[in-house]
Amino acid sequence: MTTSSDLRERFTDALMPNYGRLQIALGLGRGCEVYDTDGRQYLDLIAGIAVSALGHGHPALVKAVAHQSATLAHTSNLFINEREVELAERLVSLVGGHAKVFFANSGTEANEAALKLVKRAASPGRHYFVAAAHGFHGRSSGALALTGKDAIREPFGPYGMDVRFVPYGDLEALRGAVDEHCVAVFTEPLQGEAGVVPPPEGYLSGVREICDATGAAFVLDEIQSGIGRTGHWFAHQAEDVRPDVVTLAKGLGGGLPIGACIGLGRFADAFHKGDHGSTFGGNPVACAAALAVLDTLEQEGLLAHTTVMGDLLAEQIDALDHPLLSGQRGVGLWRALTLTEPHAAHVQEQAAVRGFLVNAVAPDAIRIAPPLVITPEQIGVFIEALPTILDAAEAAATKETP
Repeated sequence: MTTSSDLRERFTDALMPNYGRLQIALGLGRGCEVYDTDGRQYLDLIAGIAVSALGHGHPALVKAVAHQSATLAHTSNLFINEREVELAERLVSLVGGHAKVFFANSGTEANEAALKLVKRAASPGRHYFVAAAHGFHGRSSGALALTGKDAIREPFGPYGMDVRFVPYGDLEALRGAVDEHCVAVFTEPLQGEAGVVPPPEGYLSGVREICDATGAAFVLDEIQSGIGRTGHWFAHQAEDVRPDVVTLAKGLGGGLPIGACIGLGRFADAFHKGDHGSTFGGNPVACAAALAVLDTLEQEGLLAHTTVMGDLLAEQIDALDHPLLSGQRGVGLWRALTLTEPHAAHVQEQAAVRGFLVNAVAPDAIRIAPPLVITPEQIGVFIEALPTILDAAEAAATKETP
């Protein structure tokens, strides 16, 4: 197997520098553990950014992908394939009520579809959108226009659409921003890329009420939160709220690229012939993988397991006493360690040195989003190592300070 050092050099020479210089080259995964190309083992606590819901190499996923790729790997959107119909039917049954699905290949593409869908459904005179400050909806032009992170948004404007940002979770600010001229409100049930930030209780219900009062569409980005990550099929089900459009990706394919835009109620039928399309969307192999993920989550009771493991992780973090650790936030197996100092990059680095993969999602927050099959023993191993990781991060930060 090629060494990590060699792959780092080849990566730098052959790939664009938008990701910087990455350090770890992975070559093998089994369950919640991955190995780099030098053979070093890590406990995967980020799961490809909340993607590998079943962990790595799960037999159900491997079998489904192998069988479908040997049967029919691609059809395009010129023909129907059985797996895409089955998956759409499953998603409609999970979301409930009258709904229809458009398949894409990523979360960004799902949000682009949602953007066009609500535009198509909007009555004349509606011309602007409302989204949340620090929210994240993707990096293509439409999705990026809705993304409230100035550092990644501003270099690529203007966007040709009017998007107004309000503080996340502030229903009064949202109420003041949304009127009869608003096309849609785009938001997340928790802000993932901002640091797994939960809103105040009742936020989603409040968004629903504001949209109902003004006629604006309610688009909920469940790309990170959906498909079991919070202990529910969709995070909004915990509040018994029904959005108009739900977008999915990440965990849906268990590692294969797939996205979905689900239109509910009148939004199920808002697209006209030719309004949107995707050559690879609804790909039979990706849909077979997603069906395997849904089947396994159900058959192995992984929604309940996610809730139990998430509570255990939260309890054990809360029980730690360390000057760099202020606590944790989140729900299910979607958590952030919150820090008292902006040393998240050092925590990520020192965790990797000790065999744990975590994500410095913000300067003072470490994202934890492991495979949903993680065990109590694996959580315990991480918690036992965490004080040493935090000590090393503090020492590294002190050494770096002039």
